[in-house]
Amino acid sequence: MLTSLRHALRKRPAPPQFYIPHSQSQLLFPINKNRTTISSSCSPITLSNTYQLSNSHSKSTMSQPSGTIVFNTVGRPQYGFDIFSVDLHNHHTAAFADRRLTDGVSINFNAQFIEENDSVVFVSERTGSPRFYLTRPEDKPQPLPFVPNSLFHDRPTIKNGKLYFVSTHEPPEPETVFKSWNAVYSTAVDSVDGVVTRITPKGVVDYSPAVSLTGKFMAVASHGSGLWRGDFRELETEIVVFSESEPENRVVVSERGGWPTWSQDNTIFFHRIAEDGWWSIFRVDLFDSELCRTDPPVRITPAGVHCFTPAAMHDGKRIAVATRRPGSSFRHIEIFDLELQSFQPVTETINPSFHHYNPFVSRNSRYLGYHRFRGDPTQGESTYPHLDPVQSPIQNLQLLRLNGSFPIFSPCGDFIAFNHDFDGNGGVKIIRSNGSKRWTLLKGRTCFYNSWSPSEKHVIYTSVGPIFESVSKSVEIARIEFELDHLTNDRKEIPSKMKILTKSGTGNNAFPSCSPDGKSIVFRSGRSGHKNLYIVDAVDGEFNGGLRRLTEGAWIDTMPCWSPKGDLIAFSSNMHNPTNPEVFGIYVVQPDGSGLRRVEVAKGELAERERLNHVFFSSNGEWLLFTANIGGVTAEAVSLPNQFQPYGDLYAVRLDGSGLRRLTCNAYENGTPTWYDGVLALCSEDEKEDDSDVLMGAFQEPLWIN
Repeated sequence: MLTSLRHALRKRPAPPQFYIPHSQSQLLFPINKNRTTISSSCSPITLSNTYQLSNSHSKSTMSQPSGTIVFNTVGRPQYGFDIFSVDLHNHHTAAFADRRLTDGVSINFNAQFIEENDSVVFVSERTGSPRFYLTRPEDKPQPLPFVPNSLFHDRPTIKNGKLYFVSTHEPPEPETVFKSWNAVYSTAVDSVDGVVTRITPKGVVDYSPAVSLTGKFMAVASHGSGLWRGDFRELETEIVVFSESEPENRVVVSERGGWPTWSQDNTIFFHRIAEDGWWSIFRVDLFDSELCRTDPPVRITPAGVHCFTPAAMHDGKRIAVATRRPGSSFRHIEIFDLELQSFQPVTETINPSFHHYNPFVSRNSRYLGYHRFRGDPTQGESTYPHLDPVQSPIQNLQLLRLNGSFPIFSPCGDFIAFNHDFDGNGGVKIIRSNGSKRWTLLKGRTCFYNSWSPSEKHVIYTSVGPIFESVSKSVEIARIEFELDHLTNDRKEIPSKMKILTKSGTGNNAFPSCSPDGKSIVFRSGRSGHKNLYIVDAVDGEFNGGLRRLTEGAWIDTMPCWSPKGDLIAFSSNMHNPTNPEVFGIYVVQPDGSGLRRVEVAKGELAERERLNHVFFSSNGEWLLFTANIGGVTAEAVSLPNQFQPYGDLYAVRLDGSGLRRLTCNAYENGTPTWYDGVLALCSEDEKEDDSDVLMGAFQEPLWIN
């Protein structure tokens, strides 16, 4: 078995299929670095098939990132979203129920009706990144135009034969960090030349586009041309309107607001947090072709209930909103009557224990749509795979999303150890690296952050205790021994022996990383009253005098990673700003404590804003993989389930701080990555054991909505 798996690791899998029928192949934009395929009202833009932020220190002769990166995305495996709609003519009858409009494949969300009331354009991640699809009753979803080197597409609308959408395929100016890549674009639905028009001015960041009833006007939530300031719960955006034919003539109609929606061509509704702390819907009326407003924005929903992501009905009398009410942990869709100033519940009467997101309405105001967890296990995908492919911006670099956290490859790459969750029974699990089988190695203990010994294939190190706690909280470094021969198809649990390497009463000891020779462990400890790094014997721990302090200071040093060459240890630290526990830079130090230096990713003053964590070396030691906040956010966080840090994306940089590459770009928090030098050939559906997690819709609402 191991021989065949190692052979599979060396095989390059076929390129991902984008489910594009031959009749629509002309709608795609080939990845060609020398061809200008996107045009704007100002100047042409040339596509690049990598997300490179150029750097003056870049050395083109050095190797490029390659291999396989496995990582975690907060909550995403349990979403199971599909698009549903209800017929409001049946609202108060026994026949009132929602109807599924999408096919239960992957996750499907952020839809809009087209001219026909049962046809919708929506976003789906079935190809490994968000792309656009069109679905009609009784038909399979059909792919729509997209930019193939964009890792993120969102908020599609079809109006008058044009597709309007958000994309992130154009990075800001070279070396610009702390700025979102979001911009609004349009293209003809039946385009034969693949031309996309940039609607957002160069240098400006726009979110959440909305098109008026006739298609004459547009509105966006605009972050302007400045740098991202760290906002994500409520984005610091303005409501900006403009004529579709003259997008350069932009008018600000509200200095605060997000998620605009049009009623007819002259009224805009949007959400923001009111002065009393409640998310509320506001209204602004426009009175002429100059898009001037008559009065300041007016709040229309009352205090006492959170209201967000509005969708206006074109009868001018009602809007649909998502709500969170006191005493309820579920998000529901309701209709707010503008004349009666009252709410009418919609989804709570159908699915009271499901979250419902981002309503949209048909042109005739009869049909109301939204997305939610699909629920019924017979209606589409009912489980989530151990490993799920994600689109990579670099040709020889494979990205896989893990259903778990803190993955680490075995020395030969045949297996991956990880932590499934962080409850009291989380423990440590192992999967085959082709995704076909899962075993439980340790259960009944909360564990996190694992390291597989490079020299002892039967040994894994982990942290035992609560995650992200204070310096004095008891967390221990453990050595787990087991037999590789027990990793067989007929077993679910693997016998193991656990040995604690740190002494009782030494506080918070966590984040172990094993040296290449397997003799030592570097870890973070709070035993001095501050979280610094220590090195301990990999077998006996600190019980025979085998403990040595590596860093010292009144700051936080954490998440160390030993280089594959053994000459350096990389870690995250706020030693450059010890009073701020929210900022972390990348540092490297030699195992004897000498040669400490910072690897600056952002430069100058912007480096002080870095939040760089979960650093990991490439197999040749030339690249550092990490999670970072330097790309801003790509969507309004209030429109999604809980993401603790939705600005968290994966990046790679050379050891000297040059050659920055963005690897992920989405609305989620991506983290806890590991890196293997081979490319994995994932198993087929027929080869999978029946041990995948069942989709339960087990995700949370944003914890910061009180």
